[in-house]
Amino acid sequence: MRKQLELDNLVAAALAGTEDLILRTLASALECDVFLRGNVLTLDGDAAAVAAGETVVRELVGLVRDGHEVTPGTIDAVTRALDLQESPGRILDDVVWRHRALKVAPRTVNQKRYVDSIREHTITFGIGPAGTGKTFLAVAMAAAALARRDVNRIILTRPAVEAGERLGFLPGDLMAKVDPYLRPLFDALNDMMDPEKVSTHLERGVIEVAPLAFMRGRTLNDSFVILDEAQNTSPEQMKMFLTRLGYNSKIVVTGDITQIDLPQDQRSGLVIVGDILDTVDDIAFVRLGGDDVVRHKLVQRIVEAYGDHAERQAPELRPADRRRA
Repeated sequence: MRKQLELDNLVAAALAGTEDLILRTLASALECDVFLRGNVLTLDGDAAAVAAGETVVRELVGLVRDGHEVTPGTIDAVTRALDLQESPGRILDDVVWRHRALKVAPRTVNQKRYVDSIREHTITFGIGPAGTGKTFLAVAMAAAALARRDVNRIILTRPAVEAGERLGFLPGDLMAKVDPYLRPLFDALNDMMDPEKVSTHLERGVIEVAPLAFMRGRTLNDSFVILDEAQNTSPEQMKMFLTRLGYNSKIVVTGDITQIDLPQDQRSGLVIVGDILDTVDDIAFVRLGGDDVVRHKLVQRIVEAYGDHAERQAPELRPADRRRA
């Protein structure tokens, strides 16, 4: 079966991309042959594959007309959303933060669920492998909440697992000592805001970036609080952190249970917290997987390979992980 679609010149150029990159990506994503001559796009293959390809192309055309930039990641997002019978536009149009040329929006169905859970719940756990946008989307949501004045400050924290006694031997003041552990959070912040504004907010306490140990004994009101790398918390630290919650605050906890750096005889607070809080109202657990990796395609393959290896090495973790998937 052959289907030809006549496109606007602007749309045809967007679907071709620089040096036909987008067209090649589209061809590899579909199960039919794809040709673009001028402004006519041709799909050639069996009827089902051509029909599915036409649906994808029409979704992409709609996104281009709505002002979206089409990237290889956009094609991936569209095809996955359609596979799950979700509207690609509903996902990609949910822009949570804009800063200069940066536009932050979910790119997968699970990322959309994650963003919606943060909006709708006081505490959200985002659990998944590297590259799934857990921290980046949470920081974007925090920046948006601060800009709307829904909260008065952003608090970002991480456990400094490797620190221990060695932290005191690192050169510099406290911030210099903990910088290696908190640098990813600073990087995300600097993506969301001008560095000068980040510095001003840090000086005034509007943004606070600190090791998890500094949360003890505090009550965090009117705050958007993000605990990153939560797989490296102990159960006691997790309880301590969650009970810092104050009025008009949100907490987002992110982590990857396949990257636990704790001693082997110490349990991760992130692993057991689902069993403890699963039935508590206003707490949500969102699990992201390899399909939600939005970095280079090779990262997704690496994540999948490590996941398969982890299951072979520790199959007893599989039921607990997939029970809430």
